[in-house]
Formats: sequence, C-alpha cells, structure tokens
Amino acid sequence: MTDYGEEQRNELEALESIYPDSFTVLSESPPSFTITVTSEAGENDETVQTTLKFTYSEKYPDEAPLYEIFSQENLEDNDISDILKLLALQAEENLGMVMIFTLVTAVQEKLNEIVDQIKTRQLFHGTPVTIENFLNWKAKFDAELLEIKKKRMKEEEQAGKNKLSGKQLFETDHNLDTSDIQFLEDAGNNVEVDESLFQEMDDLELEDDEDDPDYNPADPESDSAD
Repeated sequence: MTDYGEEQRNELEALESIYPDSFTVLSESPPSFTITVTSEAGENDETVQTTLKFTYSEKYPDEAPLYEIFSQENLEDNDISDILKLLALQAEENLGMVMIFTLVTAVQEKLNEIVDQIKTRQLFHGTPVTIENFLNWKAKFDAELLEIKKKRMKEEEQAGKNKLSGKQLFETDHNLDTSDIQFLEDAGNNVEVDESLFQEMDDLELEDDEDDPDYNPADPESDSAD
C-alpha cells in the first residue's frame, strides 16, 4: 500500500532545498505551499513573475495536486489562462509520480517565452490593430528590409569586383595622370628620329602659283599653257 504521506513529506523537503528563496509553507494539514517563479530577464531587463500555490490532495501523487495562481506580475489574462492549461496538462501526464518540480519547470519555461514576446506586444500596446496602421507598419518593415538587402548586395558586389574603371583607377592611383610624361622622361635620348624623312620632303618640288607671272586668280585658264 502506498504511503502518500511519506512521499509528500519527502517531496516537500526536496522542494525546500531546491527553492530556498521562493518556497513558503502555508499549512501542514493539508500540506499547502507556494513557489515563486520568475522569468529570465528580457531584452530590456523586463521580467514576468508568478507565485504558484499547491495543495496536496489526499492521494497525491496518484491524484493531481490542487494548484492556482497565487499572485503575478506583468502577466496578462491570456498568459494566466495559458499557464493554468499548462499545469493541467503536465499534472495529467505525470500522475503516479511526484510532480511539483516538473510543473514549476514547465511554468518557468513558459514565463521565459512570455518575456521574449513583450517587445512585440509593446509595438501595438494601446493601439487597435487596423488595416491602416498595419499597412503603415508593414511599409516601414519592408523599407528596412530593402535597405538591408541593398547593403548586402553592395558588399557582395564590392567583394566580387575584380576590374576597376579608368576613372576608378585614376582616383585610386593619382600617379597615373603623369604616366605619359614619365614615359617620355624615361625614354630620354633613346627616342630615335629618322632624319631621311625630312630630307625626302626637301627634295619635293612644290609649285607656288603666286610665283607664276601669268597667273590670274580671276581667270582659271590663265595658268594653262598657250
């Protein structure tokens, strides 16, 4: 025959050791106590908290304990409802085993989820969600997302660019604007000129019509032979 009283006393001792700062005995017959559960700090150090009250039923743990939200901080009504549903589900799944630690752990995880959602809740806190303000929010969100995509594409383009334009090269290396002059200076006396080209030009016989005594600008036939 199961000694429910002994199992309950053993669990109470374990709980007092596990939760020394948040475990409080309310009564011994029937055994009743509270455990305060606090979430981890959120993005802006927000926390949510609840104090759970448990009362052992006569045949606990073969029967579920009685439980309730004794007090809470920063929780909304739907949060409290979700926590009570969670406790009911966990109690049913753990019948036959001492379960207070399991129930408290499940609530702890739930509070951590709630505090993670606080930032999203604050976005529309006190403002009814209408088509207009939703579209305004979405437009802002899409604009921010587009800027992120543009920045990423620009970074990828810059990283993958192997060739620079002439202007970019010029701006990158200011010495390029004197490169032609430097080339001529480096060539110095090594530049060879073919003087024969100029000699051949001297040998050309170029006629100057103005030296012809018979030349008459008004008479196109004047320069013709008689």
